[in-house]
Parts: sequence; C-alpha cells; structure tokens
Amino acid sequence: MLNAPLRILIIEDETQIRRFLRSSLASHGYELVEAATGQAGIEQMAQLQPACVILDLGLPDMDGLEVVRRIREWSAVPLVILTARGQEQDKIALLDAGADDYLTKPFGVGELLARIRAALRRTTGMQLPETPVAIFGEVRVDLVRRQVFCADEEVHLTPLEYKLLAVLVRQMGRVVTQRQLLHEVWGPEYTDSAHYLRIYMQHLRHKLEADPARPRFLITEPGVGYRLRDEA
Repeated sequence: MLNAPLRILIIEDETQIRRFLRSSLASHGYELVEAATGQAGIEQMAQLQPACVILDLGLPDMDGLEVVRRIREWSAVPLVILTARGQEQDKIALLDAGADDYLTKPFGVGELLARIRAALRRTTGMQLPETPVAIFGEVRVDLVRRQVFCADEEVHLTPLEYKLLAVLVRQMGRVVTQRQLLHEVWGPEYTDSAHYLRIYMQHLRHKLEADPARPRFLITEPGVGYRLRDEA
C-alpha cells in the first residue's frame, strides 16, 4: 500500500501565490490545504495537523510573526516562512519566535522544496500534541482560540496571565523553573524579577483554583519554580 501524501498547509492571502504553490507542490506529491488569513490558518493547523506549514508574513488580519508565536504555543510543526523583508533583524526575530526556515521573495520552486525537506527531516520523530486543548480539573484551555473555561464558564485572563498559563500547559506535569517562566513570559531582562511571577501566579490561582490558598493544580515547587499538575 502506498504511503499517503504529506499534507502541507499554506497560509497566504495572495491568490496567485497560492495557485503557484498549489501547482508546484502538488506536482511533487504533496497534499495542499490553504488559508488566506492568519486566524484561519491557525484553526486549519489545529484541525488538520499538517506535516509542514508554509507561512507568508504579510497577512491581512495579523502579522505572520504573531502567527508563528501562536502556533508555537502548542505545536512543533515545521514552519517555513515566505517573506519580502530582507532585514537581518526581521529574520532573527522569525527564528527566535520558532520558525524553522525562511525564503525571501522571489524564490524558486527547487529551493522551496529543499527547505521543506530539510524542515521535515529536522522534525522527524518529534511528538506533536493530539489536540491543542488542555484540561485539568474543571479548567479547559483552548490554545488555538486562546480561551480559558472553568466549569464551562469563560474566564477572562490578561495577556500576561494567559501567556504564563500557556507556558505551564505546554510543560504540563513538569517543573518549570522561575527563570524559564520569567524569560518566556516577560523576556530575558526580567529573569531576576521573581516577584512578578509570584503576583501573577496568585492571580491565576484566584481565577482557576477552587481554593487559591490550597491549589490543586498550580503547584509551587519551593526554590525551583512551578508545575501544572495533570491530575487531581
């Protein structure tokens, strides 16, 4: 029995480029799925779990860099970026955000195929989450829509509260050090600002724990960091 073709998601708002990519990649045995906006691409990514994503930076609803960050909150799928931006700092920002590779427009089909193959080789054997939804106790975290529910009621989190929770969700069951949390949520210049972490963890406990003084899930590991328990 022949192997099923690898599915590639193209997130690109320009119809002509999508048509060009569809024709070029399909002729090399790939199955193509398309999205014209960043949000549609993120939702397609969650539903279809493609083997690779080709992402254009100039999208109508959000910057492609934000799409990279959103996908990297819950998936390690290979990301190959198409960009008209030639500045080195833009490329560094992309790679730091989690992109695997990038191509500067205009580009050739042969080079694009080579970048896709290289990205797929680097991620072969990596385990991706079965679903971008995490559940602990009565709390459900939808990492695609960035929504949090407790007992089926939506809970409003500030951007920093959500970012902190998302880091813990990605490492559910594991201890995450204070330094790592501060670096990922606030940035490298805040790695010695442990008081920020204590304040925001307390905020999360008040919003998500039945008894914030005796948390069941958002656990402090004294002298090390915090852990999100994956069982009661």
